[in-house]
Amino acid sequence: MEVYRGKVLSKFGSHISTDDMTSAKYITSHEPAEVAKICMRDIDPDFPKKMAPGGVLIAEKNFGCGSSRETAAIAVKAAGTQVVIAEEFARIFYRNSFNIGMPCIECPGIHAATDLGDELEIDYAAGTIKNLTKGTEFHFVPIPEALFHQLEVGGLVPLIKDRLKERNNK
Repeated sequence: MEVYRGKVLSKFGSHISTDDMTSAKYITSHEPAEVAKICMRDIDPDFPKKMAPGGVLIAEKNFGCGSSRETAAIAVKAAGTQVVIAEEFARIFYRNSFNIGMPCIECPGIHAATDLGDELEIDYAAGTIKNLTKGTEFHFVPIPEALFHQLEVGGLVPLIKDRLKERNNK
């Protein structure tokens, strides 16, 4: 998974909060498939339909601000998002995303330089995003190897289970 290709299927501006992602007024379950259905309901009711599995979500600044609700990251991922690329993330959403196995990339300038439908090639190890549609390239701080391994195994809980299993087998 070091290199990923996907299409930009959704774009959002700045200050998209966790309440925007999973408003408490709509939550009736914490199951991923259920929270995916209400994801972004008040700002883009069609988001779950637009975000096909493997899609890329682009945002401006402060994506994931607000409360620490983990359901926000779960809903974004369960709706089909493979990776979120933003100018800047709220830290709690950023960590929650990695904890559930969804990468987040901070990349200044990406929002204005991409359009819906653009095909991107993301090299996580090299820290590059190539917009194959437009022939442009962006750079970001590569995801550290340990954190990338956490993504590969599906998140923090699967990583801990693997480590415990390894320890018990010694």
